[in-house]
Amino acid sequence: MKAIVKNQYFWGIIALVLLIMVDVIKDPSFIQITVSNGNLYGSLIDILRGSAPVLMIAIGMTLVIATAGIDLSVGSLMAVAGAVSMEFLASAANSGSTGAVLTALGLSLLVTVILGAINGLLVSVVGLQPFITTLIMMMTGRGIAKVITGGQNTSARSDGFAWISTGTVFGFPVAFVIAIAIVALVALVVRRSALGMTIESVGINQRASRMAGIKPLYILFSVYVISGLLAGMAGVFATANVMTVEVSKTGMDMGMDAILAVVIGGTSLAGGRFSLGGSAIGALLITTLNRTVTFLNVPSAATPAFKAVVIIIVCLLQSERVRNLFKTLKRSRRVVEAAPARVEEVKEVVAA
Repeated sequence: MKAIVKNQYFWGIIALVLLIMVDVIKDPSFIQITVSNGNLYGSLIDILRGSAPVLMIAIGMTLVIATAGIDLSVGSLMAVAGAVSMEFLASAANSGSTGAVLTALGLSLLVTVILGAINGLLVSVVGLQPFITTLIMMMTGRGIAKVITGGQNTSARSDGFAWISTGTVFGFPVAFVIAIAIVALVALVVRRSALGMTIESVGINQRASRMAGIKPLYILFSVYVISGLLAGMAGVFATANVMTVEVSKTGMDMGMDAILAVVIGGTSLAGGRFSLGGSAIGALLITTLNRTVTFLNVPSAATPAFKAVVIIIVCLLQSERVRNLFKTLKRSRRVVEAAPARVEEVKEVVAA
């Protein structure tokens, strides 16, 4: 039981279950899943569909944070990906064709990979602080999105592109299936090769890893490129869902959600060991929390405070120091409760 409690997945799963229970108490039909024309419908299915963008940026953010870095630009890169895809499809002669859809997808990912590579170069080669570098890219990316769209929200019509987010495979949302497949692929590459170990070593101590024969520059560059790629995919999911890019809103606050998902998943912001599975659970938790806020009709003004309270509770439960404090208090209470009996024993010994 102690091993289970210490597991980085445990408290995230518990919090996820509790949130769903709160929703069920308010409306028992929350967990109801219906089948129509071979597709699954329900609030839980909506959570899976909505979790796809958060999953993407959380996985990329995990790798960046594991190197003791941070990527604040993911939300802006989502807007760039949406701007590129919508502008291309809006101007395409046949936006519904497979070629147009694949070209829009490829261009979106290519642009965000380039922007991610710029982040990587500035951090690894130039030696700028990741916080400053990605903060600059956050502002620059939003500006690039506005330049691409002329500062206007852009919409397009393409059933094929919309299918990426709203379609289904075996009844499940396509976006979630694609996201899980990408997460599994990244986990396979990272954990079945030396890449994961080198990322952790760079995050713990770059100088020591360099002396061990690892090239930190390549690792740092790679994780920011991967983060840019996954942010672009998240932007495609978010944009394809409504077939509109709002350059000032698309991807807004998603960077914070990704960081929270990573922290909830048990990855240390100081770098080093990381957990892709924990980040995936954290992404599901953040998505469920956002859904719960709406479901409970929490006032918009109180929404940030509500989310903060839930996240702080989860993080405190994960803290070994907090758990040890509770254990100490429990022992102290037992000692206090046993004190009267011990006093009586001493009195009997003295009387004897």
